[in-house]
Amino acid sequence: MAVDIEPFFDPDTSTFSYLVSDAGECAVIDPVLGYDPRAGRLSTAQAEAIVARIAARGLAPRWLLETHVHADHLSAAAWFEARLGGTIAIGERVVEVLRLFERLFAHEGTAPFGRLLADGERLALGEAAIEVLHTPGHTPACVSYRVDDAVFVGDALFMPDVGTARCDFPGGDARALYRSMQRLLALPADTRLHFCHDYPPSGRGPSAWATVAAERAGNVDLRAAPAEDAFVACRKAADRGLSVPALLWPAVQVNLCAGRLPPAEANGVRYLKVPLDAF
Repeated sequence: MAVDIEPFFDPDTSTFSYLVSDAGECAVIDPVLGYDPRAGRLSTAQAEAIVARIAARGLAPRWLLETHVHADHLSAAAWFEARLGGTIAIGERVVEVLRLFERLFAHEGTAPFGRLLADGERLALGEAAIEVLHTPGHTPACVSYRVDDAVFVGDALFMPDVGTARCDFPGGDARALYRSMQRLLALPADTRLHFCHDYPPSGRGPSAWATVAAERAGNVDLRAAPAEDAFVACRKAADRGLSVPALLWPAVQVNLCAGRLPPAEANGVRYLKVPLDAF
């Protein structure tokens, strides 16, 4: 029997989180901690919905998996760890991302992830195994998680009518992204690619996955530029027109700490930093 996969969509950040379970154990992939930047207010609404589902099904949390250090939402991994247990894990090259930002958030120290994952590593989940695939490009540390006929690709790919992820963040590499996508698209045609985000054009609602066959046939970015050099040129040109994500600085400083919030200051209040003219 295949593992069970349940998506949870956060409309504020267009993010999909996933509850993946087998034989009484579960993993949560890319959990979201809600954050309203105008009010400085946190919300655990989506995380609570996943917890309720875990409790209703009597599942034992084993893994809290991040596909990468997100720049568009705060991670709820540490909240889940405190609430339910489980091991927070991310790709081992997160240390490179830490170095890229250490001059801005040096006070945060080293990344407190429970486990750093290498390409090809396999994680036990019930009677199944989750295979780690290093798929860099969007960031150097991006990984995808393959279990049975499904792969959780983070931001490596989006729905065919949306295309591919930006590569203009520190450490991003459009050529690496192209090669990561080729690795994913070499998987069997009926493999389901589950996305971290969907930004649907007018006329359809958010979709959590598409098959490898659908991506091969219809990904708009790859159809426009199927060769590597052409794709790199087009990706770089598109990135130059993109705005900075609204939650970039709150997300990066929290997510580099595995979703742990900054400690309270002497007045008992936590603060998030916004570096000025940093890039």
